[in-house]
Amino acid sequence: MKRVLMDISADLTRIALAEDGELKELYYESKREESLVGNVYAGRVANVMPNLQAAFVDIGAEKNGYYYYGNARAVSDAEKNSARPKVGDTLLLQVEKDAVGTKGAVLTGKFSFPGKFLVLLPEEGGEIGISRKITDSAERARIREILTELLPADCGAIVRTNGEGKSREEFEREWKQLWAKCERLKTGEFLKPPALISQENHPVKRAARDFYGADVEEYVVNEAESYRELLESGDFNGEGQPALRLHTDAIPLFEAYFLESQSEKALDEHVWLKSGGFLVIEETEACVVIDVNTGKAAGRGDLQKTILKTNLEAAEEAAKQMRLRNLSGIIIIDFIDMADTAAQKEVTQRLKKAVAKDRIKTVVVGMTELGLMQVTRKKTRPSLKRQMTTKCRACDGSGRLPSIEWTVTRMRREAESVFAHTIYNELTVQADKRLLAAFAGGDGAWKTALEKKSGGTILLEESEMGFGQYAMEKRKKKVNV
Repeated sequence: MKRVLMDISADLTRIALAEDGELKELYYESKREESLVGNVYAGRVANVMPNLQAAFVDIGAEKNGYYYYGNARAVSDAEKNSARPKVGDTLLLQVEKDAVGTKGAVLTGKFSFPGKFLVLLPEEGGEIGISRKITDSAERARIREILTELLPADCGAIVRTNGEGKSREEFEREWKQLWAKCERLKTGEFLKPPALISQENHPVKRAARDFYGADVEEYVVNEAESYRELLESGDFNGEGQPALRLHTDAIPLFEAYFLESQSEKALDEHVWLKSGGFLVIEETEACVVIDVNTGKAAGRGDLQKTILKTNLEAAEEAAKQMRLRNLSGIIIIDFIDMADTAAQKEVTQRLKKAVAKDRIKTVVVGMTELGLMQVTRKKTRPSLKRQMTTKCRACDGSGRLPSIEWTVTRMRREAESVFAHTIYNELTVQADKRLLAAFAGGDGAWKTALEKKSGGTILLEESEMGFGQYAMEKRKKKVNV
């Protein structure tokens, strides 16, 4: 059974897709950092970069958004001067991707308004795309005929997989809802930028839309107001519609469906396979790397069979983890080396079959000459790791701290510099016990030697600072004559 759980608290909304009790997708959205994807703004051009055919646009967010105004990167900006905006211009733009790290949101001038069955494209006149997963030719022709009659000449649409089998009345009702959003764009001409013109739905409504389909049998929400709003939409509890239920039990929602522990493990760096092998998943600014290891499976029977078995398991698990953690962009999978070409093809096919279950567009590019599997997955929102964690203040997000030897050397240089180049002759050093002992040297030998050489005084003061952290307080001590 496929079930969508919507756990709403004062500061955080969690959306989970579970299938037969197994967590498949998980999204976090804080009230402080709600996704802007789909929002339409009247933005002010802050900076133009002609060499990139791009502009940075102030939409009122913390970072300026990035807007690419060229049609093709092969075309020079000189040939596109008519499309080049000027600093101070007002542009109506839609957020295509959320801000990530130091990068602002990605903006586009091509608007799209997604619904449960349709994605309305107000500036793509006559273009009607139909999901490839709708394979019946008669059904595709029926849908195309309905939309050709419904849509204005200057408007296009993409039919989602959920549109299969829907009646003309259902398409018309959704088209009217989406067209109302298009009409709001006209108000942007009269607003002072930066200004929000159209805001995408609340996370719960967006999840209800994105997951809506015959394969999801039940939606469960733990907040009465959201439950009421979803119920009033008319999309639930009817014939052929998924069920909607309000969770009122004392047991927290995720715990009641045994997903809490699964969600806590969703960020584990190591993911074990049934064969005894394991994956190591690391996210970087440039790409995601998934390393496959034989682990406990090594040394069991025929080596090549063990490698193939582990790699096949890893292919399926990697696809699951990409979906669960919302890994996107360039993804490199370092499978265990396979000498047999047939084995490489089998692993590639297994991976392609596994990623086909993903709602987000995922492409298996293939193996490089070094035996690394290349995968791309469309970026829609920050990964689960970026949603659930924050940068470590101690290591500044690197995941590593300076060694104690490096830190002690730095501390000693700083102490020597104080006595040699300033008027201060007393120094109080604050740090944890271990670092102070290393700084002073065996039996305090280094500290004693510096005091004798400089004529200064060093005082050691234990504190509860983190590993590798320290503070130095300088003073001018009166010398008795």
